[in-house]
Amino acid sequence: MKPTAEFTPVKLEYLRLLSKQYPTVQEASTEIINLRAIQNLPKGTEHFLSDVHGEYEAFQHIINSASGVVREKIDDLLGATVPRSDRDQLATLIYYPEEKLEEIERETEDMREWYRITFHRLIDLCCLVSAKYTRAKVRKAMPRDYAYIIDELIHTHFEHNEADKRDYYENIICTIIDLDRASNFLIALCELIKRLAVDHLHLVGDIFDRGPGADVIMDTLMDYHSVDIQWGNHDILWMGAASGSRTLVATVLLNSLRYNNLEVIETGYGISLRPLSVFAEEFYRDCDISRFQVKIADEDDSSFTQRHKLIASRMHKAITMILFKLEGQKILRNPSFGMDDRLLLDKIDYENKTITIDGVVHPMLDTDFPTVDPKDPYALTPEEELLINTLTRSFRHSEKLQRHVRFLYSKGGLYRVYNGNLLFHGCIPMDKEGRLLSFSIGCQDLSGREFLDYADATARWAYYNKPGSPERQFGMDFLWWLWCGRNSPIFGRDRMTTFERRFIADESTHVETKNAYYTLYNDPTVCEGILKEFGLEGGHCHIVNGHVPVKSTRGESPVKGGGRLIVIDGGFCKAYQKTTGIAGYTLIYNSGCFRLVSHEPFAGKAEAIRKNWDITSTSQIFERLESRATIKDTDVGREMQAQVDDLLDLLRAYRSGAIVEGHKT
Repeated sequence: MKPTAEFTPVKLEYLRLLSKQYPTVQEASTEIINLRAIQNLPKGTEHFLSDVHGEYEAFQHIINSASGVVREKIDDLLGATVPRSDRDQLATLIYYPEEKLEEIERETEDMREWYRITFHRLIDLCCLVSAKYTRAKVRKAMPRDYAYIIDELIHTHFEHNEADKRDYYENIICTIIDLDRASNFLIALCELIKRLAVDHLHLVGDIFDRGPGADVIMDTLMDYHSVDIQWGNHDILWMGAASGSRTLVATVLLNSLRYNNLEVIETGYGISLRPLSVFAEEFYRDCDISRFQVKIADEDDSSFTQRHKLIASRMHKAITMILFKLEGQKILRNPSFGMDDRLLLDKIDYENKTITIDGVVHPMLDTDFPTVDPKDPYALTPEEELLINTLTRSFRHSEKLQRHVRFLYSKGGLYRVYNGNLLFHGCIPMDKEGRLLSFSIGCQDLSGREFLDYADATARWAYYNKPGSPERQFGMDFLWWLWCGRNSPIFGRDRMTTFERRFIADESTHVETKNAYYTLYNDPTVCEGILKEFGLEGGHCHIVNGHVPVKSTRGESPVKGGGRLIVIDGGFCKAYQKTTGIAGYTLIYNSGCFRLVSHEPFAGKAEAIRKNWDITSTSQIFERLESRATIKDTDVGREMQAQVDDLLDLLRAYRSGAIVEGHKT
């Protein structure tokens, strides 16, 4: 038999390519040993967040504290020897090293002694949080300027009677202080601890809208060491606006004006709203704006004058009417969306001030629409056309927004299957009997995973296809459908009743009926069926879901489907906290358990630093693993096993003579 007989030609060619990287038996064997050793380390900690809605201070505190993981490590290490007040200060120092250090320097007489003690504690903490990683991975995580020194301190172990090692260790610390590098080194240690506390972050949708700092959150995510994002409906909204969808630009502006949240647009992304202000003052100055009052978070804010409120309300109404026109154009252009019932401007009887919806005549609270032509209600006026085109260009030319949206596309998707868990923001659309809904929107009868894969790809057309092409136009239209389309997987309702809530008193018209998924997900069998649809069966497989806040005040549990599904939208957004009763859920999945953490409202960064306040959190272990999970049990571990299998094949090829050891060409 020829020595190459056990390998197909394609496999042999692949092994020849692999031999260039591992040209000898020894090098291939060493790599196998390394990979198998890594596979037996504990799996890294995964951190799940959802629906942060621009609340950047609370978000950054949760990230800095790793939902209590950092504080837990401090207590494990120092709980028996260090007073609680000192542990509180150490935790705050790790969360906000630069700001807290300034305060400590003002209040501490002997900073040299304080640095010496604090360095010992931080280095011991580094040792604790780095224990589950390889030395090489820890070294890569270290700040480059201090990597060698930190590596030496972490791995210089000594007993009390080992004077030489102890002197070596203390000399490094003293030299750092003597050279006036203590503050820089301390910050480096704190950042390393936070970096090692969590191996990977999952952001399960809705970074944007409501709160004032979505751009700050995006900057934080772009600097994070390992992250994936599942797009939420509010993320899709901004992705569409950045792609050039005039309809979604108008929607972004409507939402921002409604909640008086213009800072992220004007300051964060440098988009001027002066054209809209000028337009509103010209065409809506003498218009009834009683239905368009903006929501003011702080009614005592004297900087927001009555004149500001008037201008904002006029802008709000002006952009709303533009939006209704653009939505009508989109529905007419895309009959496959099946949303003709949402064409409402042409159903208004201006003489009687009524509207007919689903065969029912309703009085209207407002019909003062100076830019709407009753004979052609979905046509933009020349001035509206100019305005929305100008605003859309501003979104397209905002360098910072474009950078953030490219990151959302590169790190994001509609769903993610990761280490046995299925992550998505909204729902898997179903009918009342639990059957997967099928869609024919630019496709033919797709449902479940197939439809989400199609929708994910189509959402990318809006950004990556050539401007002006039919593919890009349909992609932008499809993003709008994802935002508010009937039973869209990230909207999950039968309709968005913005029009009715503005203009009709009858609250029965305001109802947005949720997809049956939101009832059926309480059934373990339904959840297991969804998991199976995405290739997950048995074991510790879960659905991690955002989008719909959990009403804790009404006794609702975030754990559904007999523990198969976890909802982690608990109300980061301040606007939702009266309803939810808390300020968000987060999920921790480490090598031993799944832990759900509920958070109380955050007092603010300044208070946290000054008083060493943490977010009050309640941690609940809702599932323990039978044995400690290792990297071998993860997706990365399975990729490593595939590498090991290939390397074992390479060894057999060397030993059989199919490939000559040291082969370079």
